[in-house]
Amino acid sequence: MLSGAALACLAGRAEAADSRLRLTIPPRSYADALIDLGLQANISILGTANCGPSGRTGLSGRYSLRDALDRVLDGAPCRYSIIDDRTVRILPGAARAPTVPAHDVARPPALVAEVVVTATKRPVALDQLPAGISAISRDQILSTRAVDVGQTTGQLAGVLTTNLGPGRDKLLIRGLSDGAFTGRTRSTVSTYLDDAPINYNAPDPDLRLVDVERVEVIRGPQGALYGSGALAGIYRIVTSKPDLERAAFGATSGLAWTRGGDRSHELEGYISLPIVKNRIAIRAVAYEDIQGGYLDDVNLRIANVDQTRRDGGRFALRVQIDDSWRLDALAATQHLRSNDTQYVSTPPTNVTARSVLGIAVEDGSPIFAPAIRQNRVREAHNNDFSYGGVTLAGDFGWGSLTSSTSYVHHVFSSQFDASIVLGPGEPLANVASEQDLGVFTEGARSNILVQDLVIRSSAAGPVDWLFGVYAARTDETTPSTYGVLSTGGKVMTAYRENRKDRLREYAIYGEGSYDLGDGWSATLGGRFFETRIHTTADLKIVQPYGPRFFDRARKFEGLSPKISVQRELPNGDLVYGLITEGNRPGGFNSSGFLPIRESRTTFAPDRLRNYEAGVKLRRFDNRLGVKAAAYFDDWQNIQTDRYRQSGLAYTANVADANIIGLEGELSYDWPFGLSVQVNGLLSDSRLHNANTDFVQPVTGDLPGVPKISGGFLAVYERSIGGGISLRLVGEASYVGRSRLSFDDTLNSRTDNYLRAKLSAELAARHWRMTAFVNNPLDDEGDTFAYGNPFTFAREGVRQATPQRPRTVGLRLGAAF
Repeated sequence: MLSGAALACLAGRAEAADSRLRLTIPPRSYADALIDLGLQANISILGTANCGPSGRTGLSGRYSLRDALDRVLDGAPCRYSIIDDRTVRILPGAARAPTVPAHDVARPPALVAEVVVTATKRPVALDQLPAGISAISRDQILSTRAVDVGQTTGQLAGVLTTNLGPGRDKLLIRGLSDGAFTGRTRSTVSTYLDDAPINYNAPDPDLRLVDVERVEVIRGPQGALYGSGALAGIYRIVTSKPDLERAAFGATSGLAWTRGGDRSHELEGYISLPIVKNRIAIRAVAYEDIQGGYLDDVNLRIANVDQTRRDGGRFALRVQIDDSWRLDALAATQHLRSNDTQYVSTPPTNVTARSVLGIAVEDGSPIFAPAIRQNRVREAHNNDFSYGGVTLAGDFGWGSLTSSTSYVHHVFSSQFDASIVLGPGEPLANVASEQDLGVFTEGARSNILVQDLVIRSSAAGPVDWLFGVYAARTDETTPSTYGVLSTGGKVMTAYRENRKDRLREYAIYGEGSYDLGDGWSATLGGRFFETRIHTTADLKIVQPYGPRFFDRARKFEGLSPKISVQRELPNGDLVYGLITEGNRPGGFNSSGFLPIRESRTTFAPDRLRNYEAGVKLRRFDNRLGVKAAAYFDDWQNIQTDRYRQSGLAYTANVADANIIGLEGELSYDWPFGLSVQVNGLLSDSRLHNANTDFVQPVTGDLPGVPKISGGFLAVYERSIGGGISLRLVGEASYVGRSRLSFDDTLNSRTDNYLRAKLSAELAARHWRMTAFVNNPLDDEGDTFAYGNPFTFAREGVRQATPQRPRTVGLRLGAAF
C-alpha cells in the first residue's frame, strides 16, 4: 500500500508543472493578489512586500501556477522564483528570474520569510498587521521538530507555558498570568484549531503538531474578534489542507534516550490524495509517541513512574464546489495518558538525593533520580480530545463569506495523593487515621458547540470591513471524589461533588478600516456580547458535614472595543498604535467541606485593556526583519484559581494590576545559508486594590511573570553534493525567576532556567536523517509549575518541577 501511495505521489509531482488551478482573484494590489493566489493554490508565497503597496491586478479562470504568476505580476515592480512545488519567492526588480533551481542548491531556512496569516479572520501578510503577531512556518516546525505547543514557545516572543506535565499545562502570553493552577477560570489564551476554539477552562490539550502548515500567535487581548477567553491573546494551529492537484505522503519515526530514564519513541505519518482532480481531495494524519519516564518513587519503589503515551490522528476533506465556493471538513482526535506527575520533593538537608534513591525495586535494578518522590499513590492524568468541524467559504467580486461550525468533546481527569488531609487538625481527622490512604480524583467532560459566520469585503477601495455573528454552547460536567482506604482494607467515599456548568455565548462583531492616504489608515471595531451561566452542584459529604445542593445562574453582557492607527511607509515599514480589550465572565464556587459564605460564592468578571505601539521593518534586501512593540495593560478584578487548606479548589478576584512591557523579534538571513532569529520580552507588573476578602497577603506582582525571557534560534543549511544537504539547528530559550502564586506567605519561586536543543540533519530530495540532543547542559532548574495541591502550601514541603534530563535521539523521515 505504501509503495503504491509513493508511486501515486511521484506521478502527481511529475505532472504538477502542467496542472491547472481554478482561480478567482478580484482586482487589488500586486501584494494582495499574490496573497489570494497563495491561499487558493495552497502554496506559500514569500516576500510579497517586495511588490510594494501599489498596482492593480486580478485573475479569473484556470491557469498553471507559472501562467498565473506571469499574469498577476505583468508590469509589476517585482519578479518571482519558484523554489519548489509548494513555495514561491517574490524578489524586487521587474526582470524575471529562472524558475527552477538546481537540486544541489540548498533551500535557505528563510526565518525572515514573509508569512500570510489568517488569525485576524482575513488573509493578510504578517508584516502588514498592526498588532503583535508571530508565526512559525511549516519549514520552521520541521527544522526545529517543535512537535507540541511547549516546544514552540521559545520561538515566539512573549509566549510561555507552565510545566505541570503533558496535557496539564496552560499557555501564557506577555506575562498575563493568573497563576499556575487550572480551575474554574477561563483560560487567558484562546487556543484555535483552524477556525474553531478548542479550550475553555481546561488545560491545553497538548495536540501533537503533525503535518501543520503554521502556528500563529496574536499577543494582547483580542476581545473584539474572538470574545471572552482571548484576554492575553490567541494561539492558532493551522493544519495542512488536502491538495486538489497533487498526491503527497510523509512519515517520520524516532528513538530517544533520557539520562536515568526509559527510552522514548515516536511514529507519525500523513497522506494527501486527490479523489476527483480539482474537485475533491482527502488528507489523513496518524501519530503515536511515548515519552519514557525519568522520575523514581521511593515509597512505591517504582522506577521511571512518569511515562506518557500520546496517540491520535486527523482526517480532512476538501471539496471545491465551484469557482466561488469551497467546503473543508476536519475530524481530529487525540488520547493522552500520563502514569504520574513530573514534580519532585526535595530531600532533607542532611541527605543527598542520590543516597536516598539508591534503593532496589522488585526486579533488582537500582533507582536513581534527580530528587525524591514519596507519594503513596500514583498521580495519573488522562486528557482525551475529539473534534469535528465544517467550514464553508465563498469568494465573490465584492468580498467573501466564511461559515465555521465546530464541535469539541474534551475529557480529562487527574488523581492526587491526598493522605495529608487525614492528619490531626485536618478536615477528615475524625473520619480516618493518618495511617490510612487518601486519594482525590477530579475530572471534567466538556462539550463545546460553536457557530461563527464572517463576511469580509474585498479591500478593493479605501474602505475595508468585516462583520461576524457568533454563538457558542458549552456544557461541562466536573465530578470530584475524595476516597479513603483504611489500613484494614475498608474503602469509604468521604467527599463527592457532581458539578454541571452550562454556558451560552452570543455576539455580533465587526471592524472597519479606512485608507486616509499617504500610507495612513485607521481601524475601528468592537464586539457586543452576552454570556449566560447556570451552575448546579450536588455534594455528598461524610458526617459531620452532610450533603448540600448548589444552584445559581447569572448573565453578563458588554462591549469589547478596538481602535488602531497605522502608517505604511513607502519602503514597506509599518508603525502603529493600538487599543484593544479582553474579558472573562464571572462564575460560581461550590466546592468545600463546609458551606461557602456568600461573599465567596461568586467571582466577578475581569477585564484587561491594552495600549500598544509598535514598529515592523525590513532592511538589506529583506534579509533583516525587525518587529518591536511596547505596551501598557490595565487588568481589573483579576480572576485566579486557588486551593483551600483541604486541597479543594475555588476561584477569587484577587486584585487589579498594571503591566508594562517591551517585546521584540529580530531575524537575519545570510546568503550563505545561515539564518538567525532572536526574540525577547521585558515585563514588569504591579498589583494594587487587593481584594479585602482575600485571606492571605497578596504579592506585589503577577505570578509566572519573569522580568526577562527570550529565545534564540539558528539554522544553517548547505549542499554537500550528490543532492544531499546538511542542516544544523541550535535553539535556546531563557526564563527568569517568578512566583508561583498570588499568596505572599508562600516563598515558592521558580529558578532561572535555560532550555536548549541541538540537531544535525542530512537530507536528500525525499529522505532525511536527524540526530539531536535536548537539554545538552542537563539543566535541572525549577520551572513554572506545582505538583500536588494538597501539599503545595504545607510548611516544610517544597515541590519542584525540573526539566527533563539530557535526552539524545535519532529520527528518520521521508516525504514524497
